[in-house]
Amino acid sequence: MLLHHLRLPSLPYRAISCFRSKMSTSSEPITRKFIPVQHSLLDSQSETHGSKLRLVSYNILAQAYVKSSLFPHSPGPCLKWKARCQALLTVLRSFEADILCLQEVDEYDTFYKGNTESCGYSSVYIQRSGTKRDGCGIFYKNNKLELVMEEKIEYNDLVNSIQEEEALCTNMDKITIDKSNQDTASKEGLQPEDTKDRGDPNDPHVRLKRDCVGIMTAFRLKECSEHLIIVANTHIFWDPEWADVKLAQVKYLLSRLSKFKTLVSDKFDSKSLVLLSGDFNSVPGDEVYQYLTSGSSSVEPRPEEMENLPISLNSVYASLRGEPQFTNCTPGFTGTLDYIFFSPSESIKPISYLDLPEADSSDVIGGLPNYNHPSDHLPIGADFVIV
Repeated sequence: MLLHHLRLPSLPYRAISCFRSKMSTSSEPITRKFIPVQHSLLDSQSETHGSKLRLVSYNILAQAYVKSSLFPHSPGPCLKWKARCQALLTVLRSFEADILCLQEVDEYDTFYKGNTESCGYSSVYIQRSGTKRDGCGIFYKNNKLELVMEEKIEYNDLVNSIQEEEALCTNMDKITIDKSNQDTASKEGLQPEDTKDRGDPNDPHVRLKRDCVGIMTAFRLKECSEHLIIVANTHIFWDPEWADVKLAQVKYLLSRLSKFKTLVSDKFDSKSLVLLSGDFNSVPGDEVYQYLTSGSSSVEPRPEEMENLPISLNSVYASLRGEPQFTNCTPGFTGTLDYIFFSPSESIKPISYLDLPEADSSDVIGGLPNYNHPSDHLPIGADFVIV
């Protein structure tokens, strides 16, 4: 969906027409390969003896948000659910992933649950709060992974914990807005209740109630029971003017994730490894990204801030090749919003990443979705070795 962190100036019709002339003429979904990363001989030996795990994260674009008025650049036929659902299924199958972390899932019971089960996946799902029809799902290969624990996250719970978590709200009355990021009319037209008509937006009880959700799961690898794998999936609030809300959500997420890790480790008397993925609606370098990777929302965090981070995280793509140029692509905005993080440990190492197109690739010129990509987001993924 159009979950902009910032927007570029709208393109004139002539420019869009030019883009369309360069677009790929193929009507088939494009499936990209995983690119292995060269490691040392010692690493290669551990990879040979370790267990492999493939995770893909993908905002699949809820059909409830697919409107020709919001995606005028997209060919009309590829926006129809009958075409999109089959294209999405083709893409999801092509990954051969052990774990799929999907956001904006709005046909879970009627489509995704049954169709992924026929491919060997079991799943856990949470629908967004309020009247929203979409949610987050974790789909896992049940012949390889055993689900041992799960918890669901509703960020609306922040409203109930304002007094206990005062640190999350200390800057509620000091909101700094980047004036260059204020053009979010298309999104507001889609869901006006997200940012207005709910009461005073400066009231934290109103401001924090954004109906966003997440899931935390713990798995045991059936072929190797020494470690438990914690996988979390989330979708953070979209509005670029409400950076304080996004930051409050990710702080709550990491707090919950840290407690969940402790709970799992204590209950099963086992070391837990952590993978976190999702659509964070935040570009590299902004406050949310800085907090997730350093424990501080500032560009240059103080050492004590890093020590206070509930759980240490590294970005897979940043570690292996640098963050992608973009994971969301429309004529109004092109940038990176989606990430896979892992908690660094000697027991887990990313060894490959899912390739992404360049900005001048014919399959993305003109913006998404299109015949080659059924969502306005691109999937990201990685292979891990666990020893």
